[in-house]
Amino acid sequence: MRTQACNSREEAGSFALVCVKSFAILSCPNQGRKLEWVPRSFCALGGDHLLAFPAFTWEVRANDRNYHLQFKKKSAFCLTKKKYADNAIKTAKYNILTFLPLNLYEQLHRLANVYFLFVIILQTFPEISTLPWYTLLFPLSCLLIIRGLRDLIDDIGRHQSDRKINSRPCEILSGKRFRWQKWCDICVGDIVRLRKENFVPADMLLLCSSEPSSLCYVETADIDGETNLKFRQALLVTHRELESEESVAAFDGKVVCEEPNSRMHSFTGTLEWKGETYSLDSERILLRGCKIRNTDVCYGLVIYAGFDSKIMRNCGKIKQKKTKLDHMMDRLVIIIFLVLLVISLCLAIASGFWARRFQEKHSYLSTLYKHTTPAKQAFFNFWGFTILLSIIIPMSMYITFEFIYLVNSFFINWDLEMYYAIKDIPAKARSTSLIDQLGQIEYIFSDKTGTLTQNIMSFKKCCINGTIYGAWGMSFWPEHKTLSPSANWEWRGHTKCWPCWTSAVIARGCQSWVSRMGCPETPSRNTKGLFCSQPYKGSHWDGCN
Repeated sequence: MRTQACNSREEAGSFALVCVKSFAILSCPNQGRKLEWVPRSFCALGGDHLLAFPAFTWEVRANDRNYHLQFKKKSAFCLTKKKYADNAIKTAKYNILTFLPLNLYEQLHRLANVYFLFVIILQTFPEISTLPWYTLLFPLSCLLIIRGLRDLIDDIGRHQSDRKINSRPCEILSGKRFRWQKWCDICVGDIVRLRKENFVPADMLLLCSSEPSSLCYVETADIDGETNLKFRQALLVTHRELESEESVAAFDGKVVCEEPNSRMHSFTGTLEWKGETYSLDSERILLRGCKIRNTDVCYGLVIYAGFDSKIMRNCGKIKQKKTKLDHMMDRLVIIIFLVLLVISLCLAIASGFWARRFQEKHSYLSTLYKHTTPAKQAFFNFWGFTILLSIIIPMSMYITFEFIYLVNSFFINWDLEMYYAIKDIPAKARSTSLIDQLGQIEYIFSDKTGTLTQNIMSFKKCCINGTIYGAWGMSFWPEHKTLSPSANWEWRGHTKCWPCWTSAVIARGCQSWVSRMGCPETPSRNTKGLFCSQPYKGSHWDGCN
């Protein structure tokens, strides 16, 4: 964080330090610096310098939209935009104008497309062309169109998701009463009324609630994955004063706080109201994405909206994702292209020697080779061989991949075994370009927590190091089927081991699974692995490794 320091002890002595609750006002009259609000914990006098952190510049006035509309900030190319963003979000990558150029730009990041385009450019030169240029342009166009349609389908899903979120209803204070409006209509400084089971539409300062001491219980599962409830509490002064809807409508406080940032668990600011200043921290803030639980009604003042909210600041920009197969194919394209150049070079050199011997042997044909030399012929033949051998990378394989990705995504959406009937939620493939990455687990980390939570998972099938386990569906346990000494087992010396993949891959779960397999209980709970060793035909018990 940037700080400013006084240049001498005299200048440091000229600082006026006035403490107001947990904040301090710093000024330096000798340098003509204005008053700055900083937390007391941020002020430090070290050596000959008194350090002061920059002032808060984010001001929010309750029930005053016109105040926030007058502020602008610089954007790209000397343009300006509103300093306080509205609450509408947009996670889609394309629109009608940008889809074609942006999608082509992204597709040219694939080395295979660059390779095919390079071959097409070579075919446009008559001196070296061995095939018409459109023979490769047509299949490449089909490939780009299929990929473009697939990306378009994914982006349409993002647009639909954005519209669904932006159209969620909420109660916004308009005048002296609350009206039902959409999330996208929320602006900084609005007061929003939330009820039980509602999602918080923006980062808000909790003003009051129906609970004693204005407590508000929230669930942050969409933010950090935790389902246990957390509580937030309003300031005592707003809890006492804002007792009715009329008092909330008359609230005219001003919040001065830090600029929008991505720090989810920190917030620093002050509330100025009725001539008094009150400090604020993260315990007074309701973050966007939280869910109100066990609280009938609560009121909040919008501090950060839309992309200024902390959860949206943590999302970052949408980037083009590549699977491991894509990276491997890019490496193979580079290797095959280099091999192609080497082969073409060898053939071109051989053709040059052959042309020289042919011209020496048939001197009566010298008039045909008057304007050329064997070296020039070898150069042209090099590019000709490159075009002829370009089919070493088959474009039909990439077109087949695109169809497989697209059809596989439909199969996932239609899979009845992944349908959750209790909540009427089917499986949904949100991205058709990452299908082959599904289920490719490289590492599993586990701990011994979760004893007070309910993990509902059922094991079906997995493949470990080329061996398929769980091939019998739900009857996975050995007692449901007679095993031969070589069936789905792996020798480890005199012991045969079975992978301990259960609903929760934890050490204590390993014990319960051993008991279901008919194995004796292990003497220690501090197991460190995922493999249980079982004696086979009279061998002794080794426990869990």
